[in-house]
Amino acid sequence: MIKGGHLDNHSHHHWNLEMNIALLIIALMSIFLIVGCKPVADDATNMTPTATTEPQITQGPETQMPTAVKPPTEATSTQGGVLRRVFTNPPTLDPHLTTDATSAAIIIEIFGGLVTINPDLKVVPDIAKHWDISADGLIYTFFLREDVTFHDKKPVTAHDFKWSLERSTDPITGSLVVEQYLGDIVGVMEKLQGEAREVTGIKVIDPLTLEITIDEPKSYFISKLTYPTAFVLDKENVETGSRWARTPNGTGPFTLQDYVPGEYLTLTKYSDYHLGPPHLDRVEMILSGGTSMLMYENDEIDIAGVGMADIDRLEDPNEPLSSDLKKAPPSFSTNYIGMNTSEPPFDDVKVRQALNYAINKQEIAMLVLADLVTPAKGILPPGFPAYNGELKGYHFDPEKAQLLLEESRYGADMENFPPIVLTVSGGFGASVGLDLEVILESWRQVLGIEVEIQQTEFATYLQDLHKNRFQMFEIGWIADYPDPENFLDLLFYSESSNNHTRFNDTLVDRLLLDARTETDADARYTIYQQVEELIIDSAPWIPLWHGGEQRILIKPWVKDYHLTQLIVPRLRFVQINK
Repeated sequence: MIKGGHLDNHSHHHWNLEMNIALLIIALMSIFLIVGCKPVADDATNMTPTATTEPQITQGPETQMPTAVKPPTEATSTQGGVLRRVFTNPPTLDPHLTTDATSAAIIIEIFGGLVTINPDLKVVPDIAKHWDISADGLIYTFFLREDVTFHDKKPVTAHDFKWSLERSTDPITGSLVVEQYLGDIVGVMEKLQGEAREVTGIKVIDPLTLEITIDEPKSYFISKLTYPTAFVLDKENVETGSRWARTPNGTGPFTLQDYVPGEYLTLTKYSDYHLGPPHLDRVEMILSGGTSMLMYENDEIDIAGVGMADIDRLEDPNEPLSSDLKKAPPSFSTNYIGMNTSEPPFDDVKVRQALNYAINKQEIAMLVLADLVTPAKGILPPGFPAYNGELKGYHFDPEKAQLLLEESRYGADMENFPPIVLTVSGGFGASVGLDLEVILESWRQVLGIEVEIQQTEFATYLQDLHKNRFQMFEIGWIADYPDPENFLDLLFYSESSNNHTRFNDTLVDRLLLDARTETDADARYTIYQQVEELIIDSAPWIPLWHGGEQRILIKPWVKDYHLTQLIVPRLRFVQINK
């Protein structure tokens, strides 16, 4: 609900606001000290940035991939062991239906595709041992490894890839993101629209050779094939019925042994994995919740994220667990509040801008979030290709926020201001984040706007998000590959299915189309920086936080657990040395 009215004395109001925010922060902090905080996860979900260690990426993928690339170093140890950790229920285990980081983090360990991203964040071969790119940049010819099998030992062929890619692009499958990840392939749009039975741009040359033709030369296309929408599936397995993903016949380093939603998920080693067998025998994921810090201290799990309440204690050299504490650099992620620009009051840019100016992100980051995040000025995270460190964004300016609201088409009659509902992920009765509580209070005090909170279970939340059912929503985005197209094009192009704010700007669309085919990396990044400035000025988002330096507890017997800025296959590298 919205409460009307503004204070006329701006300076007096500003002093009171600072005092009230300070008091609220103190109150919230006191609560925090009593109840603690949900630990920051060491793997990403859409709501929690990935904790990372190395490396820092300062530029995007090369504009032209080599015609042949050596596979990553193969794992050879077979010493075994079990990795135990807490995780979250994945909304899906079907690669072609994946839209979230939680699902992807499990799926990439069970399934695979033509290419993958290694721990150094480079696109490298997976089932394809190498590939050629035609001189005009349109035709990709993939040469498959001869030793790749599904988990039932059946060989993987180019025919399997053709069937899988056409299944992913079939409207019956219902993928919500396939247009963004595979829409560059000639014939995909016709297939999605039900106008063709086959994708003309996918051809089987022979059982171990696959040819893919795209509509225009695009340097980032090969990176898109690392996303699960392009993974190979076993047709016979899929056709066993709607619950096939509970017993998947994958190609990855691990098989799914057991999965009971809300209780546990267990992965076991696939010894014949084509890139070398994993070191681990098994990975046990606890899905039933619990206090991860206590479980870690009791040796029930091997990895745990660290919440704010425990940081000072764990950084004390006299603390026995301090030697287990790892510092991880920021993930390539952005948490934000999105506004549906087609619905009142967010169809007025001045309302959207006012809400941005009414938040003191610096103070919230420092006093509420213990500087574990970086306040976001824009969309692209620091260190990411095309990141603009000179971008001004929105600073805390209550007077400007009030003036913008008054100038909007809704500001003259605040008693009848359109109601606002902010939807967040979480079960009934779950607590709202402390940072969000302060944001809501600031909107009340600065603008006289009260926002109603609606909570939705994560899987349902994702479904409703992709159906554009939210007026206002809070979520995060972590990059799938290191290219600004993965943020700016996927999330803001007017016809993108990931454009949940319904943002529509003719100039932005034109520039994004230009960037798709620009072959010079510097020129592409300049275009994307211009796009980002235009988007920020139009304010369909309230950018909140980029992932900051995080703390992770890892048992001393866990070796080679790569913490990366992106979600990549990592479990096959892990060793347990007890």
